[in-house]
Amino acid sequence: MALDAWLPVGFYTPDGERTRLALHEGTDWQIYEAQGGGRILVTKQLLATRWIESGLLDASQISSFEFGGERYCEFSSGIDYVLAPVIESSSPENKNEALSFAESLKATRAIDATSSVHDAIYVERLSRLLPTYNLSARVSDDVVFGTWLTGGVPVSVHSFRRLRILTNWLGASHLRDVVVRGGFEVSEKIIGPKTSTHKISEQSETAEVSKSDEQKSTQFSLAGRPELEQFINEHVVDIIENEARYKVLGIEFPSAIILHGPPGCGKTFAVERLVDYLGWPSFQIEASSVASPYIHETSKKVAEVFDKAMENAPAVLVIDEMEAFLSERQSGMSGQHHVEEVAEFLRRIPEAIKNRVLIIAMTNKIEMIDAAILRRGRFDHVVKVEMASEEEVHALLEKLVKDLPCENNIDAVLLAKRLTGRPLSDVAFAVREGARLAARAGKDKLDQSSLLLAMDATPLRSNDEGTSRKIGFI
Repeated sequence: MALDAWLPVGFYTPDGERTRLALHEGTDWQIYEAQGGGRILVTKQLLATRWIESGLLDASQISSFEFGGERYCEFSSGIDYVLAPVIESSSPENKNEALSFAESLKATRAIDATSSVHDAIYVERLSRLLPTYNLSARVSDDVVFGTWLTGGVPVSVHSFRRLRILTNWLGASHLRDVVVRGGFEVSEKIIGPKTSTHKISEQSETAEVSKSDEQKSTQFSLAGRPELEQFINEHVVDIIENEARYKVLGIEFPSAIILHGPPGCGKTFAVERLVDYLGWPSFQIEASSVASPYIHETSKKVAEVFDKAMENAPAVLVIDEMEAFLSERQSGMSGQHHVEEVAEFLRRIPEAIKNRVLIIAMTNKIEMIDAAILRRGRFDHVVKVEMASEEEVHALLEKLVKDLPCENNIDAVLLAKRLTGRPLSDVAFAVREGARLAARAGKDKLDQSSLLLAMDATPLRSNDEGTSRKIGFI
């Protein structure tokens, strides 16, 4: 819907900018698009005076003019700065943008500790959130900040775990920096690497070892997959969390890993758990996001993902269905562009590891992967992930139901027997579907009959490996 603009298109402001369309408006303000790029904030004199009297603005930062018998003030923001209502601003695309908003919120509160900013105007160039003094219900700063970070989800920055999920592009340690910069405390402990670059001393090494008992209590866990859990803890987590100890012996960073096995064996589940545990920014290379029919375009997109991961390091880079990119170059699909794509990976993988990017690749067809990729130095670890055993399914079931209100009649042993041979995602689905059926039946606890009904009433999937009886929607 077009706004009733105060100024005509092409109007010259005192800053020398020319107006285009009015983009946003409030009772005493409007924001225009400038013809040369950037935006122009136009306010009525009374509102601008209030900002000046409160100390949020200096009179020299704005220009006044008259038009149509009304007195206005204006401020022009260049194309490189955000100028928009807080509630209509786009979510940040990187940490620097998030830090800019955090600094603006903190600087505003240092001057004006009481005015609500949920309906304020974010002026990045001045590091201010300018209140519009509306009479709408006040929203607390922690929710304003969380809503802006998530791009519109009303969540408090104090709900750090939920905020992490909604801003997983940023990573827990970076998100913590942003929240703290905005003037808020983060109570949740962040598990991650020690990033100090100071020379390792004997004292610091001893300190690292003395923390081992604490780290054991927060060790990475992978319910139902003890062998894979042990491998990840030994070859990834321990190296990251005891960086000083390993660095003394020349181990800088975890090597790249390939997880291979049949569909549904739990590869993706394991990677998602690890990413969540580390709290690092995660990036993904998959056919749907980087594949292109144009020559050189795929290699270019792959390079861009690697670059972005290194810029945000420490980070995790996941290569899904790696056979789509890294199949044998002597195969029938090895055109010149395919050779180029493999070469790009060969060059980038060691570079990314040196820049603290953890690389994990997944495939169902390890036999198709180019030999140069599989040799040590690129991927040091090639781990086969089998379908879960009955004991592993049983362990996962107990993990999934322990936090739910349950009747005493649940027989996890029987359920594990029926679910063995199916994808681990089916195990999780069986519990979730059983809980849904229990709730639908008016029950307040999960019981055995609901779980059995979930397995019996779910359509089969004939194309899954393992037993022919499957859980899931087709």
